[in-house]
Amino acid sequence: MIETTFKYESSEKRPWGEYFVIHNTPDYKLKRIHVNPKGKLSYQYHHKRSEAWTIVQGTGSITLDGVEKDFTVGDTVLIPVGTKHRIENKTKQTVVFIEVQTGSYFGEDDIVRIEDDYGRD
Repeated sequence: MIETTFKYESSEKRPWGEYFVIHNTPDYKLKRIHVNPKGKLSYQYHHKRSEAWTIVQGTGSITLDGVEKDFTVGDTVLIPVGTKHRIENKTKQTVVFIEVQTGSYFGEDDIVRIEDDYGRD
């Protein structure tokens, strides 16, 4: 068995869980995102980036422009620029997904929150 130690570029705790930046370049950003049981991200959209989410653990309820659907391990969701989206964990197991951001800007200030259960703007 080969053991490896991986160091994330950065990480941040949020009210719904936490995320880890795996790789950040001028052309794309790669994150591993953990959503706690009963947690959910804000309903949001972005002006400058698209996202692709691939579920790697658990089942997430993902809303895209008002339509909710459950996604499980191996499923990938494409989120074009301007698409309203959120993921919610309705289960007792942490949901983990990999997020690939592409576009012209990847800062957290490109989040436009429409609805947030944690009182954030």
